[in-house]
Amino acid sequence: MFGIVRPCTHRLTDGLKAEWVAHLCGLCLALRADHGQFARVVTNYDGLIVSVLTEAQTGRTPAQRRLAGPCPLRAMRTAPVARGEGARLAAAVSLVLASAKVRDHVADRDGVLARRPVAAAARRIAAGWDRAGARAGAALGFDTEVLADAVDRQAGIESLAGPGTPLLVVTEPTETATAAAFAHTAVLAGRPGNAAPLAEAGRLFGRLAHLLDAVEDREADAASGAWNPLRATGTSLSEARRLADDALHGIGLALRDAEFADDRLLHVLLAHELRRSVDRVFGAGACAHRGHGGRPPQGGDPFIGPHGGGAGAHGAAGPHGGGTPYGGTPYGGGPGGDGGVPPRFGFRGEPPKPEPRGFWAGCAVFVGLCCTCRLCCAEQYEGPWSRKKREGCCHKCDCNCGGCDCCCPCDGC
Repeated sequence: MFGIVRPCTHRLTDGLKAEWVAHLCGLCLALRADHGQFARVVTNYDGLIVSVLTEAQTGRTPAQRRLAGPCPLRAMRTAPVARGEGARLAAAVSLVLASAKVRDHVADRDGVLARRPVAAAARRIAAGWDRAGARAGAALGFDTEVLADAVDRQAGIESLAGPGTPLLVVTEPTETATAAAFAHTAVLAGRPGNAAPLAEAGRLFGRLAHLLDAVEDREADAASGAWNPLRATGTSLSEARRLADDALHGIGLALRDAEFADDRLLHVLLAHELRRSVDRVFGAGACAHRGHGGRPPQGGDPFIGPHGGGAGAHGAAGPHGGGTPYGGTPYGGGPGGDGGVPPRFGFRGEPPKPEPRGFWAGCAVFVGLCCTCRLCCAEQYEGPWSRKKREGCCHKCDCNCGGCDCCCPCDGC
């Protein structure tokens, strides 16, 4: 499972945690029901937001839930899961975007995909997902061609981008694709007046997804020589952070202009958890139960997370305390700052991060994690594709990370 909005379930109330799991499982089961068992590998945290958006506008009814059977990801427990048009749209969008990701890996000859027989099989799978996504989208009145067109344009834009190219030129195809998906939830919910604000929220969400992916991959791309939008356009981390903060603020404003029947889970995901994702990627804060801790807040800086993270407008002390993980200041003045290339070894001589797995190797690890229930029950496990540390979605901890203490609509949360 992948995505930028990965809520720590201990921060959700029991009711919202159950709702979040219901949408996640609903997306997974919609993929299986409409597109086959193997399609479940494209289940992702960001895709379920489409399902959450649809239900937030219509309100939950008994018809929108069904009792699913035991599943290894739920430690062989039954659970109510989301069903309906929102989950099916999320499945169609996930399939098309996953197909694009596979084709991108094939074009880059990543890992085992450098071998012709494996690449040919991957292309056939991607083509099948494209067709399946298009059929499912058409059944819901959604033209997935806008997603495919955005993906096709991305490669051309990247090939022309260079130093001085505005970063938003590179993120535009992703913004267009997510805007279309978010806006169509208003059509499914029967709230046409929400289409414009949700399209704006989707556009900014797509910008954030692209930005955070670029920042997360910056070090690995520098080591492997892979293309990265920040390095290619010469965009500094401080500018990327500014764009991310602007997008967060814009999403909040856009959602205020839309009408919802029950937006509690949506608010938690797109207001609070999305901001935590930005802080996590830029090293401005970390959840204490993950073992980072950080330094205690100093001087009452309003941007410091609730678990420490140091001083500075955006957390100048990284999750390990005392500057960035690479030394120096977070946005310049030292290794890993503005325009610099982070060193191959991390903070205090840590070994380099493990290389991400290829598509098929990641699928094999994903199956193993599912069969051993580690995806839901483990305190920590290694991501099947990214090899980053993840927490099991049903794992609980006893730390007090606080909850939502703002009043809705809130400003700047």
